[in-house]
Amino acid sequence: MDLSKALSMDPHLLVGLLNTELRNNAESLEDLVKTHNLDPEKLVEKMSASGYDYRPEQKQFR
Repeated sequence: MDLSKALSMDPHLLVGLLNTELRNNAESLEDLVKTHNLDPEKLVEKMSASGYDYRPEQKQFR
């Protein structure tokens, strides 16, 4: 999955893509951002601003 434009995507669509990637291909959020060369702070900030927080125990944005 190409998440190179993740920071410019609609967060309500992005949450599904991120959670799918986390479930199927990434061991953690840290792994996901490294694999897709994303800024973790900007990604978490973008998702949080739209009401989605990362929950490491579930390995999901909710």
